[in-house]
Amino acid sequence: MPDQPSLLRVEGLSRVFVLRSGLTRTRIHAVHRVSFEIAAGCPEIFSIVGESGSGKSTLARMLLGLLEPTEGHIIYHGRDLATIRRRNERLAFMKAVQPVFQNPFDTFNPLKKIETYLYETVRNFQMATNAQEADRIVDEALRAAGLSLQEVKGRYPNELSGGQLQRASVARALITRPSLIIADEPVSMMDASLRMSVVNLFKELKEAYGVTVIYITHDLATAYYVSDRIAVMLRGNVVEHGPVEKVLAEPLHPYTRLLKESVPEPDPTDRWETDVKLASFEGQEFARAGCKFAGRCPYAQDVCLREEPPEKLCGGRTVKCHRAEEIALGIAGVRESTAAGPEGPPATPADPRSLF
Repeated sequence: MPDQPSLLRVEGLSRVFVLRSGLTRTRIHAVHRVSFEIAAGCPEIFSIVGESGSGKSTLARMLLGLLEPTEGHIIYHGRDLATIRRRNERLAFMKAVQPVFQNPFDTFNPLKKIETYLYETVRNFQMATNAQEADRIVDEALRAAGLSLQEVKGRYPNELSGGQLQRASVARALITRPSLIIADEPVSMMDASLRMSVVNLFKELKEAYGVTVIYITHDLATAYYVSDRIAVMLRGNVVEHGPVEKVLAEPLHPYTRLLKESVPEPDPTDRWETDVKLASFEGQEFARAGCKFAGRCPYAQDVCLREEPPEKLCGGRTVKCHRAEEIALGIAGVRESTAAGPEGPPATPADPRSLF
């Protein structure tokens, strides 16, 4: 059976920044050898999660062609982005891959009416041949995002709520009928109710319009709710990647476990009020030769401090951890002892770190 064609393939992608302080220069790998693939013809929501400083937004900018990688390849529909130089080729890529940014109030100029941006998008990508067709395209995009042209026409950004304005931002992206939307922290500026309205919109776009969404966030709760697959980033590295049910239900990388434990137990009546509480940025983790998490990891051994961990296929996902198999065995032991019931063998401790 032939391999399924790729919508997007990322191969060994890296981005290095050089920080200068006096005569000292420090190389920071903001993104380090990241690889993943999204199949064509199989719409999905692929989340990239991690704390501040993990490299998520740098990765998003490279995927959008706004920042050149230091090394590696971004291949969209079989074409390496590095080879796209002509204006018409660049416009074709921008038409197919659309962004949705963090703050909708930065996306729209407060002195310009909202529909101005929508019609500009129609003109820039030559989507319509006359005014009536432009109206239809704009209205269709707005309706797909839960609004209508009648609702937004003549209105300025401050006349819409944050949730409505972000929906207008999504509608602007939909005008070009993209195959891929890259949404960088699109709900972080919103309260819980508005957050869920936009997250549900991404699910509707995937199911009804066949749009694949790369959803970049620090919010593990919404990522778990909306994702098909998830990649967890730490200091530029993808440390765990696979189906969301496997990665978040039984995380194998110690950093993923920390993120999951950082989410407070939800109140059933108000499920989405809390954000993940994450560690602050630590520059020394970027410079560490071995595992970037070794300084905070309860499982760390000497090899973790010396050597970068290899990427392993373990438990239905890829994990970048020297001790992934041992952690997986610990989780399996917990599951088996629980299934044995009260008369079964003595229960394995619930915390896998006690197994080591």
